[in-house]
Amino acid sequence: MADSNITLDPTHNPDAPAAPLRRSLALTEDWWAVWLGLGIIILAYVFYLAGSSISWIAVSPTKWSTFPELATQLSKNGIRYLALLAAFLVLFTIVVSFIGQKAKAFIPAFIFIFILSTIIYIAGNWDQASKYNLEPPLVALLLGLIISNVIGLPRWLDAGFRVEFYIKLGIVLLGATLPFTLIIWAGPVAILQASIVSIVTFLAIFFTARKLGLDQRLAAVLGAGGAVCGVSASIAISGAVRAKKGDPPIAISLVVFWAIIFIFALPLIARALHLPTGVGGAWIGTSEFADAAGLAAAQSYGGLAGKGLGISGTADQALASYTLIKVIGRDIWIGIWALVLALISVTYWERSETNSKVQVGQIWWRFPKFVIGFLVASILTTLIVHGNSLAEYNKVVKPGLITPITSLRTWAFTLSFLSIGLTTRFRELANAGIKPFIAFTVGVIVNVILGYILSVIVFGHYWSGVITH
Repeated sequence: MADSNITLDPTHNPDAPAAPLRRSLALTEDWWAVWLGLGIIILAYVFYLAGSSISWIAVSPTKWSTFPELATQLSKNGIRYLALLAAFLVLFTIVVSFIGQKAKAFIPAFIFIFILSTIIYIAGNWDQASKYNLEPPLVALLLGLIISNVIGLPRWLDAGFRVEFYIKLGIVLLGATLPFTLIIWAGPVAILQASIVSIVTFLAIFFTARKLGLDQRLAAVLGAGGAVCGVSASIAISGAVRAKKGDPPIAISLVVFWAIIFIFALPLIARALHLPTGVGGAWIGTSEFADAAGLAAAQSYGGLAGKGLGISGTADQALASYTLIKVIGRDIWIGIWALVLALISVTYWERSETNSKVQVGQIWWRFPKFVIGFLVASILTTLIVHGNSLAEYNKVVKPGLITPITSLRTWAFTLSFLSIGLTTRFRELANAGIKPFIAFTVGVIVNVILGYILSVIVFGHYWSGVITH
């Protein structure tokens, strides 16, 4: 999803193979999300072993029905919210400092977004919120869009809107709540389904763009943005094919446009079709273009389960199937497409440049490292809970270990969803042009239809039975 702090220079590659390994491990958002996410999980486990929990600082609002009840809850937990803010500020400021951002610009901006996120998180726990579809992800996005496009914000606040970092951290923490046995069971299906969609969608966008007369490099950037994971793929492929500096913003604008529409449209359509939450999450994971937007849609749809709407399954099933399709299945194609398109670019598109060389290691340097963190977190948690009965898990492990991590995961997602809205300016999206829009929209149609066929008809029996514990 769009991040105002992303460098859109296609020649800039913070993960370039020429950089020393220690620089790569310290200076990229991907790796920082991994280290921070795994550090939180290990810390939670240490407290758990000591018979305690990190739940005090991993504060989250509980259900409330009246304002006096809410006031009592806030007065009781006010110091905990301040402690969480302080912890986030320290950790995140260290991260942004290492990746080249000024701390004095980030700190006030983050305080602003944390306060708004707290209000949204609290609103989402109103006991009537589900009745009015006030799911925190959707409220965060809508509020962000209204503030950004109607009220307006000073640009200096953009320093706190680290969309990509927040979502990557949230996904690593999500791994701790998904047992590795689930990934082993459904992973091959997710990878197969995601691979089919990635290949077909890329080809549809690329050849439509070429038919419309667009440059082959722009066509490749558009294709990757629609076939894999939006912003990250667009930037990675731009570097791989040496696209023009203006190509990534075009792809990113289109990704943002359709991702925002799908945040609302996909859950509504899935609800109308009464899809099980696991199936709905898989369809969203196959159809959406950006991790943050897809998680918002999947979480929103999962929240409808058990509300008397005829939607079977659980909220966790929607998140599990979405993550397996999007994170395990589609995101790994960033590295694959980067390598394939780099080879094509050097071999066919840049024949006149004799000094061009193919970097075989590029598939690793382009690989989304937070996926590794997600898998490691899942394995760690699986080893930790191994040997516990379901009763022991629900009574001891879940409240002492899993619930606090889930709370911090929700905070990371809310920060990301709000940042999406606050960094999306509709007037900037209008600059993409009609031809790229047509090419990308063809991919959108292919994505949604093919994703529905695979998620509901072909593999529906797998996704409807996704197990989350």
